[in-house]
Amino acid sequence: MRRDKLRNAALDIFQHALRSADARAATRNAVSLQRSILRVGETEFDVANRPVYVVGVGKAALSMALGLNDSLGTRITRAIVSTALSPASPMLPSTYAVFFGGHPLPNQQSLDAAQAAFELLKRANDEGAVVIFLVSGGGSAMMDSPISSDITLQDLQLTNSQLIKCGATIHEINAIRRSISEVKGGGLLAQVRDAAVVTLIVSDTNLGDESSVASGPTLPAPKDRLIPYEIAQRYRLVASLPASVVTAIGNYKPNANVLVRPSYVLLDNQTAVRAAADRARELGFETVSALDINEQPLDDGATMMLSRARDIKKKPCCLISGGEFSCRVSGDGRGGRNLETVLRCLVKLHEEASNASHTVVLSAGTDGIDGSSFAAGAIGDETTVRRAHELGLNPTEFLENSDSHGFFEALDGLIVTGPTGTNVRDIRIVLTDLP
Repeated sequence: MRRDKLRNAALDIFQHALRSADARAATRNAVSLQRSILRVGETEFDVANRPVYVVGVGKAALSMALGLNDSLGTRITRAIVSTALSPASPMLPSTYAVFFGGHPLPNQQSLDAAQAAFELLKRANDEGAVVIFLVSGGGSAMMDSPISSDITLQDLQLTNSQLIKCGATIHEINAIRRSISEVKGGGLLAQVRDAAVVTLIVSDTNLGDESSVASGPTLPAPKDRLIPYEIAQRYRLVASLPASVVTAIGNYKPNANVLVRPSYVLLDNQTAVRAAADRARELGFETVSALDINEQPLDDGATMMLSRARDIKKKPCCLISGGEFSCRVSGDGRGGRNLETVLRCLVKLHEEASNASHTVVLSAGTDGIDGSSFAAGAIGDETTVRRAHELGLNPTEFLENSDSHGFFEALDGLIVTGPTGTNVRDIRIVLTDLP
């Protein structure tokens, strides 16, 4: 199969995976109303004389709210939604208050959204209402309220900036986020002990780890024994974080007022991985889904991907993996873990003098944004690094400056989707065929 056909196939497979993670359709299909019986997932509520309130947060929150509105329409009394700003954000009815919280760093609207949610949830609790939470990845930054009045918005921004650059795992990052927030670790759910509650989740975490989605605003903190202060010490953050944050981290105790309420995962990374694998097989590829390649340090993950793809004997072949590699930022360039994953894979391919196969590598985020880049990810092949050298570009310098976006912009390898309205982690694809 020619290299250009492999490239087109990889893009086709990724787009198929993206379409499978339609948050609006998944939410619409999970909710129904027949007379006075509201069914959400497997949970039923009699809403004959009860208001219905909604709080949504995350990159998929707007899509989920649209799906909920498709099913319930005017039966929704009031809703608060905090999501990412998009050039083409669709309109919701006036009963929805929409905030555009920051990402990856919180902004003032993130704080305003939290206060609006607290006020709505107090009302819902007083009225014994039904509350539907819509939770998706990215929500950690888009709705927040510091645990202490000493912690300013600037403190939260500095803390989050250091967390996402230090190389910590998402579990470690969320442990610190929960320790300084009134929203996370079940903080929202604790506001509505006397209301009927259900949570719908579009997950950007591993199966069974739903308390990490948006740092778990409606789920108890995981019992993983991660101690926030020890994490801050491990990554040498104690000296650089604001004093107000360090104090809160040191004083953290899990919220004891969080009751377990019904929650349902509508979409997750496996939704997209399965769809990608199905499409690859339809296109004639011998296909392997490498579920164990998901959260490794980025360079280790890139090595595993290429090695596993080479082990597939039948050609043409396709290796698919998902999840999120951990990526330490070492420079002030533009990029993210998906762009860097592809670049590191291509450097390894170039260094393999015995490489006698056509190989295409694609890695992209299903949310449409990769780190500080406006691209979702990148695509390249075994000739990309050679072509870069012909242009006078040194891939190693781009890696050292964390500027994988700049590299692929010059090599026409960016994958640009714009915000997708969903978020089920990353999809990585390696296609290989004999020349």
